[in-house]
Amino acid sequence: MARTKTQHVAGRTPAETRAEMVQVVLPNDANPLGNILGGTVMHLIDIAGAIAAHRHARSYVVTASVDNVDFTRPIRVGQVIMLRSEVTRAFHTSMEVEVKVYLEDYVRGERCLTSSAFVTYVAVDSDLTPIPVPPVIVRTAEEKRRYREALGRRKRRLAFAAQSRLRCEEEK
Repeated sequence: MARTKTQHVAGRTPAETRAEMVQVVLPNDANPLGNILGGTVMHLIDIAGAIAAHRHARSYVVTASVDNVDFTRPIRVGQVIMLRSEVTRAFHTSMEVEVKVYLEDYVRGERCLTSSAFVTYVAVDSDLTPIPVPPVIVRTAEEKRRYREALGRRKRRLAFAAQSRLRCEEEK
């Protein structure tokens, strides 16, 4: 049965939404220097984030926003890229997901953080109508901190969107 706009949904913890993706970087994923393409990393971030959002909302989701993505260290062909994601906070129909990207050099036994992003998804039904999402149940100090900080990021995103809409109207 499809969820209605007013139907209540039970909360979930960040752990219930957690997802992990792992793959080897192959030559077709790389630029001429042998590093994974930034666009490929962003594509994988969106997939890993969407999995966490699907797990939380138990519905279709669409990507609404991606915060800054900085590439602090290259991931080379032959190394492993690992992405970890989990929902940090839910609002009415949207949820913020944190995605962390790691490189794993299995020959050296090293793993390090190379990128991270906060991605916002909106839960939708089969007609693409936004639907309510469950609240996030935070328990640990770290979960509570990330939950609090998510509100500030959301306010910045909404302010930016409002400014962008104004600019578009002025340009007409």
